[in-house]
Amino acid sequence: MFETFYNFTNTPFSRSIPSKNLYTGDYDELIERLKYTAQKQLFAIVLGDSGCGKTTTLRRFVDETQHDNFFSLYLSDSKLTPRTFYKNLLEQLGFEAKYFRNDAKRQLHKEIEIMKGLNGTRPVAIVDEAHLLSKEMLEEIRFLLNFKMDSQSPMALILSGQTDLWDRLKLQSYAAIRQRIDIQCIVARLDRSKTNEYISAQLAFAGAGREIFTEAAIDEIFKFSGGIPRQINKACTESLIFGAQNRKNILDDRMVKMIVEQELIGGQS
Repeated sequence: MFETFYNFTNTPFSRSIPSKNLYTGDYDELIERLKYTAQKQLFAIVLGDSGCGKTTTLRRFVDETQHDNFFSLYLSDSKLTPRTFYKNLLEQLGFEAKYFRNDAKRQLHKEIEIMKGLNGTRPVAIVDEAHLLSKEMLEEIRFLLNFKMDSQSPMALILSGQTDLWDRLKLQSYAAIRQRIDIQCIVARLDRSKTNEYISAQLAFAGAGREIFTEAAIDEIFKFSGGIPRQINKACTESLIFGAQNRKNILDDRMVKMIVEQELIGGQS
């Protein structure tokens, strides 16, 4: 509804923005680290607070490597078990998994070896929302990486989760899997300057020919969001809706503060 009023050609601050048009900021370095993980078939962990852009970063990584002989396998299931883990991976490869866990694991290893040997395709398994995984599932991931007497990994593996995942892995009972992690990536919150860059990039994608938020308005958005992109999106979208409804070409701090207090903070109580 606000797109017409502001003469946007695309909708900003939405989840449907193509990965090539996403704000890059410090994310380029994260993508390069994930590409290195894929190339060398390593084990990486991606950590960040909720809403900071972990899944968006993974989407960019998959989009940017899909033509580089990598085959990405994506899982996001809070109730993932070892059996469903192998079942889902094999189904994404186009195979029906054997019923028993160990049989399915051997089947997965075999199919991956064939894939790598025939055309050099390198698989990358991505497990999102990994902070919700059970201890049994995390242990199974460690066993999966034991391949050919622990001399190589059958695939690149990326675990992505909230920061409390690392708190769990620091416990002594998880030492074996923690020690296998090759690369650690942190998806950090945006500071005030990068929040400004993020908003500008979103508006540029939308085709805005001018500034819409004042500097003071961006201060209020940053104060509310704490630099978390998902919260920035909420504040900006609600502000644009208000602006369009009230024929406001420029959104200032007073308007944003009112939106935050009445629609966002007030709406959560």
